[in-house]
Amino acid sequence: MPSFDTVLEPDLVELRNAVEQSNKEIGTRFDFKGSDARVELADKGKERSLTLYADSEFQIGQVRDVLLAKLSKRGVDVRFVDLSAKLEKLGGDKFKQLVPVKTGIDSEAGRRIQGLIKQSKLKLQASIQGDAVRISGAKRDDLQGAIALLKREVTELPLSFNNFRD
Repeated sequence: MPSFDTVLEPDLVELRNAVEQSNKEIGTRFDFKGSDARVELADKGKERSLTLYADSEFQIGQVRDVLLAKLSKRGVDVRFVDLSAKLEKLGGDKFKQLVPVKTGIDSEAGRRIQGLIKQSKLKLQASIQGDAVRISGAKRDDLQGAIALLKREVTELPLSFNNFRD
Protein backbone atom coordinates (compact mmCIF):
# COMPACT_ATOMS: atom_id res chain seq x y z
CA MET A 1 0.00 0.00 0.00
CA PRO A 2 1.60 3.34 -1.03
CA SER A 3 2.34 5.77 1.77
CA PHE A 4 4.41 8.80 2.74
CA ASP A 5 5.31 10.68 5.90
CA THR A 6 4.42 14.30 6.56
CA VAL A 7 7.20 15.78 8.68
CA LEU A 8 8.41 19.10 10.05
CA GLU A 9 12.21 19.17 10.07
CA PRO A 10 14.57 21.94 8.97
CA ASP A 11 17.79 21.35 7.05
CA LEU A 12 20.20 21.48 9.99
CA VAL A 13 23.31 22.02 7.87
CA GLU A 14 21.78 25.08 6.23
CA LEU A 15 20.49 26.31 9.60
CA ARG A 16 24.00 26.08 11.07
CA ASN A 17 25.45 27.82 7.99
CA ALA A 18 22.90 30.64 8.31
CA VAL A 19 23.84 31.14 11.98
CA GLU A 20 27.55 31.24 11.12
CA GLN A 21 26.98 33.70 8.28
CA SER A 22 24.84 35.88 10.56
CA ASN A 23 27.61 36.00 13.17
CA LYS A 24 30.14 36.82 10.46
CA GLU A 25 28.04 39.73 9.17
CA ILE A 26 27.35 40.99 12.70
CA GLY A 27 31.10 40.95 13.39
CA THR A 28 31.86 43.10 10.35
CA ARG A 29 29.02 45.62 10.53
CA PHE A 30 29.84 49.09 11.79
CA ASP A 31 26.66 49.48 13.87
CA PHE A 32 27.62 46.38 15.93
CA LYS A 33 31.22 47.58 16.54
CA GLY A 34 32.19 46.92 20.16
CA SER A 35 28.90 45.25 21.07
CA ASP A 36 28.25 41.75 22.29
CA ALA A 37 25.74 40.95 19.52
CA ARG A 38 25.70 37.33 18.32
CA VAL A 39 23.51 34.32 17.49
CA GLU A 40 24.03 30.90 19.08
CA LEU A 41 22.54 27.56 18.02
CA ALA A 42 21.76 25.14 20.86
CA ASP A 43 21.29 21.55 19.71
CA LYS A 44 20.07 19.21 22.47
CA GLY A 45 18.83 16.03 20.82
CA LYS A 46 15.50 16.84 19.18
CA GLU A 47 15.25 20.22 20.91
CA ARG A 48 16.89 23.01 18.91
CA SER A 49 16.87 26.69 19.65
CA LEU A 50 18.59 29.89 18.65
CA THR A 51 19.65 32.49 21.20
CA LEU A 52 20.03 36.09 20.07
CA TYR A 53 22.26 38.37 22.16
CA ALA A 54 22.60 42.17 21.85
CA ASP A 55 23.21 45.33 23.86
CA SER A 56 19.76 46.89 23.31
CA GLU A 57 16.26 46.05 22.15
CA PHE A 58 16.93 47.84 18.87
CA GLN A 59 20.05 45.75 18.28
CA ILE A 60 18.10 42.54 19.00
CA GLY A 61 15.79 43.59 16.17
CA GLN A 62 18.80 44.16 13.91
CA VAL A 63 20.26 40.74 14.80
CA ARG A 64 16.85 39.17 14.10
CA ASP A 65 16.71 40.87 10.68
CA VAL A 66 20.23 39.67 9.78
CA LEU A 67 19.34 36.12 10.86
CA LEU A 68 16.08 36.06 8.86
CA ALA A 69 17.88 37.36 5.77
CA LYS A 70 20.55 34.66 6.05
CA LEU A 71 17.96 31.93 6.66
CA SER A 72 15.98 32.86 3.57
CA LYS A 73 19.15 33.19 1.51
CA ARG A 74 20.22 29.66 2.57
CA GLY A 75 16.79 28.24 1.69
CA VAL A 76 15.63 27.59 5.26
CA ASP A 77 11.97 28.49 5.65
CA VAL A 78 11.59 31.26 8.23
CA ARG A 79 8.43 29.58 9.56
CA PHE A 80 10.76 27.12 11.35
CA VAL A 81 11.75 29.84 13.84
CA ASP A 82 9.26 31.18 16.37
CA LEU A 83 10.11 34.86 16.88
CA SER A 84 7.22 35.51 19.27
CA ALA A 85 9.34 34.83 22.37
CA LYS A 86 9.80 37.79 24.70
CA LEU A 87 13.10 39.50 25.41
CA GLU A 88 15.01 38.74 28.60
CA LYS A 89 17.08 41.46 30.22
CA LEU A 90 20.49 40.28 31.36
CA GLY A 91 22.74 42.25 33.70
CA GLY A 92 23.41 45.84 32.67
CA ASP A 93 22.13 46.82 29.23
CA LYS A 94 22.35 43.34 27.70
CA PHE A 95 19.36 41.54 26.21
CA LYS A 96 18.78 38.04 24.95
CA GLN A 97 15.93 36.32 23.12
CA LEU A 98 15.44 32.56 23.05
CA VAL A 99 14.02 31.53 19.66
CA PRO A 100 12.84 27.90 19.43
CA VAL A 101 13.29 26.06 16.14
CA LYS A 102 10.22 24.00 15.25
CA THR A 103 10.92 20.31 14.66
CA GLY A 104 8.37 17.53 14.65
CA ILE A 105 4.63 17.84 14.24
CA ASP A 106 2.91 18.38 17.59
CA SER A 107 -0.25 16.46 18.45
CA GLU A 108 -2.59 19.38 17.72
CA ALA A 109 -1.19 19.88 14.20
CA GLY A 110 -1.22 16.10 13.68
CA ARG A 111 -4.91 15.92 14.54
CA ARG A 112 -5.59 18.86 12.21
CA ILE A 113 -3.80 17.06 9.36
CA GLN A 114 -5.77 13.89 10.11
CA GLY A 115 -9.02 15.87 10.03
CA LEU A 116 -8.12 17.49 6.70
CA ILE A 117 -7.42 14.09 5.16
CA LYS A 118 -10.73 12.70 6.46
CA GLN A 119 -12.71 15.72 5.20
CA SER A 120 -11.09 15.55 1.77
CA LYS A 121 -13.15 12.49 0.79
CA LEU A 122 -9.99 10.88 -0.61
CA LYS A 123 -9.63 7.18 0.12
CA LEU A 124 -6.70 7.65 2.47
CA GLN A 125 -5.79 6.88 6.06
CA ALA A 126 -3.73 9.24 8.23
CA SER A 127 -2.05 8.05 11.43
CA ILE A 128 0.17 9.92 13.84
CA GLN A 129 3.57 8.20 14.15
CA GLY A 130 5.43 10.06 16.91
CA ASP A 131 6.32 13.47 15.47
CA ALA A 132 5.25 12.61 11.90
CA VAL A 133 1.94 11.83 10.21
CA ARG A 134 1.89 8.80 7.91
CA ILE A 135 -0.64 8.96 5.10
CA SER A 136 -1.42 5.79 3.18
CA GLY A 137 -3.87 4.82 0.49
CA ALA A 138 -4.46 2.51 -2.45
CA LYS A 139 -3.72 4.97 -5.28
CA ARG A 140 -0.66 7.16 -5.82
CA ASP A 141 -2.86 9.84 -7.37
CA ASP A 142 -4.79 10.16 -4.10
CA LEU A 143 -1.49 10.57 -2.23
CA GLN A 144 -0.43 13.33 -4.62
CA GLY A 145 -3.81 14.98 -4.06
CA ALA A 146 -3.23 14.80 -0.31
CA ILE A 147 0.16 16.51 -0.68
CA ALA A 148 -1.45 19.30 -2.73
CA LEU A 149 -4.24 19.62 -0.16
CA LEU A 150 -1.82 19.88 2.78
CA LYS A 151 0.36 22.44 1.00
CA ARG A 152 -2.74 24.53 0.31
CA GLU A 153 -4.44 24.23 3.71
CA VAL A 154 -1.59 24.12 6.25
CA THR A 155 0.23 27.38 5.56
CA GLU A 156 1.53 28.12 9.07
CA LEU A 157 3.87 25.09 9.09
CA PRO A 158 6.63 24.39 6.54
CA LEU A 159 5.66 20.76 6.00
CA SER A 160 7.82 18.39 3.99
CA PHE A 161 6.95 14.98 2.64
CA ASN A 162 9.38 12.09 2.68
CA ASN A 163 9.68 8.32 3.03
CA PHE A 164 7.44 7.74 0.00
CA ARG A 165 6.79 4.01 -0.39
CA ASP A 166 5.09 2.34 -3.29
